[in-house]
Amino acid sequence: MKANQINRLEKLATRRVPPTEITTQELARQLSELSHEIKRQVGVLIDRKGHVEHVIVGDASRIVLPAQARSRLAESRFNGLRCLHTHLRGEPLTQDDLTDLALLRLDLMAVIDVDPKTGLPGLVKAAHILPTTSIHNENGESLQPQYQFLAPKPPSQLDVDFLDLIESLEAEMARNRGARKASDTRERAILVSVTTDGLTFARESLAELRELATSGGLVVLDEIIQRRPRLDPATLVGKGKLDEIIINCLQFGADMIVFDRELSPGQVRAINAATDLKILDRSQLILDIFAQRAQTSEGRIQVELAQLKYMLPRLSGSGTEMSRLMGGIGGRGPGETKLEVDRRRVRDRITHLEQQIDKVREARTQRRAQRMRREMPVVSIVGYTNAGKSTLLNALTQSKVTAEQKMFATLDPTSRRLRLPQEQEIIVNDTVGFIRDLPKDLLAAFKATLEEIEQSDLLIHLADASSPLLENQLQSVERILEELELHQIPRLLVFNKCDLVEDKEQLANLCQTHNALAVSAMDRKTLAPLTNAIELRLLKRQELAEQPDEERAES
Repeated sequence: MKANQINRLEKLATRRVPPTEITTQELARQLSELSHEIKRQVGVLIDRKGHVEHVIVGDASRIVLPAQARSRLAESRFNGLRCLHTHLRGEPLTQDDLTDLALLRLDLMAVIDVDPKTGLPGLVKAAHILPTTSIHNENGESLQPQYQFLAPKPPSQLDVDFLDLIESLEAEMARNRGARKASDTRERAILVSVTTDGLTFARESLAELRELATSGGLVVLDEIIQRRPRLDPATLVGKGKLDEIIINCLQFGADMIVFDRELSPGQVRAINAATDLKILDRSQLILDIFAQRAQTSEGRIQVELAQLKYMLPRLSGSGTEMSRLMGGIGGRGPGETKLEVDRRRVRDRITHLEQQIDKVREARTQRRAQRMRREMPVVSIVGYTNAGKSTLLNALTQSKVTAEQKMFATLDPTSRRLRLPQEQEIIVNDTVGFIRDLPKDLLAAFKATLEEIEQSDLLIHLADASSPLLENQLQSVERILEELELHQIPRLLVFNKCDLVEDKEQLANLCQTHNALAVSAMDRKTLAPLTNAIELRLLKRQELAEQPDEERAES
């Protein structure tokens, strides 16, 4: 470019537009004439006071907005900047223009047509983000427009009160996402499920993710399901869908995106490169809930070990993109201090924690040996998270173990004595709840806890009879027991929360089909058949153990 053209570009930075106007006739003319001369798009970023903050020169087909435009993303629902740039071929707002508008949270994106003969400004075409509500079709696609396009007009005929427009849009966004009280520090999320199969299972899985998010202290603003022929290896959902999700986050005022799948380290980095929102996957959300629930030093050791093993392969991308994972949901415990350390120190910490887990395992072995010397049978309650295991333990043993309507309310194992109807004393264990796709690192870290189940004479598989996901939950528990090589222990299937099942005939058929008992842990009167069944199972196991080897083999 020539020296006079550079000087004219520099003078653009000193221009000022009345705050209520999108642009002025003079600024539009200066941009279009300069763009016509250098055959490149020229643009400016203008703040709400009307000052030009950035001048951008692109090529003939596009401009690239500066990285500094991201610096205000947390200040308000919009960025506080509007972009005004030229188009040399009279084309409408491009997809790149609209993507920049959404991802940078610009107040407005406007383009000025440049007359190819005279270089004078033509029509101004502008668009802004639309506030929205949660309306999607069965494939998770938005059924509402994301942008509002203003009527194209010459610069001198633009009659929009810009400040009034932006203030009304932000007020509407605030109404859509609900007024947040000053005391409400909970983070707000949009949940995303990606499936290559049918939508039924995806909806059920997303319902469970919603319950997980709520248990973890998140406010769920919207849910999106995407059906794809195959998962995108880079971003899981594909670039176009990711842009749409990020725009939804802006419209709802979300702080984070939670994916109903475990993201690879590369996917985390790619998604974080596209947005400053916090990114979580299913595994990380579960780990965070465990971090919130762990009460004993043993539980905290196990959670920290699982978190570090999860984060270790993701440390290669540590920096600003990984820093977005810090603090709040998904960043508790070691996440606040360990993500930025080097791999060697993390590995050393993992080794140290594994040694502590070994000591825990030894201590548990000794306690189990003492119980075995007393010849007290052991019964362990296992089942899907939030099935009511702790409540059942309390009801059976008249104890006061913490029981909440939250997923993973119990992490640390609890043992209580129970006297059966025939005066036999047994030990009843309450265990950590299972869940579909439980992170492998977490399952490995809790092996010391789950070893308590190994010495059990009987497992009570407790299931929530009122859950619409009952069959899937039953299968998940059985699969985890098999992975832990605990499926050889005799099991008694018990359907809890029978008081919440309206169709009693259906409940009876369910019990008959699965050879199960129906109880309500909230009603001790329903527990007599359960204690009798436990006693009979243990007596049968004892008689079998006393038989000679030949007879036992035949049995």
